[in-house]
Amino acid sequence: MNRQRRRFSGAFATGVLAVPLGGLIVPCATWAADLPKLSPDDPAAKSLMYVHESADADRRCSGCQFYSGAADADWGPCVIFPEKVVSARGACNSWYKKAG
Repeated sequence: MNRQRRRFSGAFATGVLAVPLGGLIVPCATWAADLPKLSPDDPAAKSLMYVHESADADRRCSGCQFYSGAADADWGPCVIFPEKVVSARGACNSWYKKAG
């Protein structure tokens, strides 16, 4: 293996390791607070029929497996809508009951 390939492989491995470890440095709550709120008019939200207020209290974002906001938070991050926060009282078609 030539020197350039070794250098690239080393840099790639370092990058792969740095991404997950970088998440430990910045607390998720701080990160989520900086994210914009998901709009129901967002194309991704429309495609999954997201609403800020669910008509069914048993199927709200706060009770979904994909929602990772704090229990008492009004808004929180969702795996389905990266780089946005969703309403804890909201819902979409990807709702899946939180384990536990």
